[in-house]
Amino acid sequence: MNTSHSGFCPVYRAIGVLQEKWVLHIVRALLDGEKGFNELARAVGGCNSATLTQRLEHLEHLELIRKRTEDTHGKLARSVYTLTPAGKELQTVIVAIDSWAREHLIDESQAAFASASPCT
Repeated sequence: MNTSHSGFCPVYRAIGVLQEKWVLHIVRALLDGEKGFNELARAVGGCNSATLTQRLEHLEHLELIRKRTEDTHGKLARSVYTLTPAGKELQTVIVAIDSWAREHLIDESQAAFASASPCT
């Protein structure tokens, strides 16, 4: 496998985008359908508002998500996020990660329980 990065490497670029903290969590949350900012923040969990805003803006720039603003009649406008067709295609990546993890990673809660049990 050639690991030289002298030219454009699509895999190298994709990994660069997808490895950013929270990106795949955001995509995974939006696979269930559109979400408002607060609903998305709860679904992602643990990401502060400033970081979430930055990641959403970056994903929007990459055309993986779309933002629309809903008029809430006198209240603050509500931002709603949805995946674009390109963003929806990342479902295959999420499914592949899920399959790999089920095959190769142990459930840590089960591991803690198993290690606490005496060996017989």
